[in-house]
Amino acid sequence: MKQYMVDIDLPENITEEFMTLIPQQREQVNRLMLEGKINSYTLSMDRTKLWIILSAKSDNDVFRLLATFPMRRFMDAKIVELAFHNTISTAFPQISLN
Repeated sequence: MKQYMVDIDLPENITEEFMTLIPQQREQVNRLMLEGKINSYTLSMDRTKLWIILSAKSDNDVFRLLATFPMRRFMDAKIVELAFHNTISTAFPQISLN
């Protein structure tokens, strides 16, 4: 599996239609995180930028995954394949007290 960063521009003017899609979007993102397809999902404070790190076999798989987002028609996405993506959670193994 390859890793990709998706850099998304969201609309500056939020409509009621956009707002009604938020719960569905969060549900889909949570499902994809549990499946291990999304590694991180980050929203800027002004809510106009969204960054997603995800795992997929190809660019086409990334596009197919994004197409499942309820808010897709409000998103302008740029996809970049990553050489690597390090986080503190992947840098150190979790300790089990059992």
